[in-house]
Amino acid sequence: MTPPGPTQLLIVLLVLVLLFGAKKLPDLARSVGRSSRILKSELNANDRDDRDDRDDHSNPGEVRQPSPGARAPREPER
Repeated sequence: MTPPGPTQLLIVLLVLVLLFGAKKLPDLARSVGRSSRILKSELNANDRDDRDDRDDHSNPGEVRQPSPGARAPREPER
């Protein structure tokens, strides 16, 4: 499959402008950017957790401190 050419990208951009309007496109792009950043950070955290789990099995007597980016467990709501 070949990558889209400039004409095809222009058609897609034109369709997006017609569907969403020129004023909403920056908000849409910002939302997509935030979502991709969140997804990337979660995937990186998952990879770190997997590596930590593998490291934990190599030294079973070692006590590990939580990583600085780790979230504290949430308390149940009352």
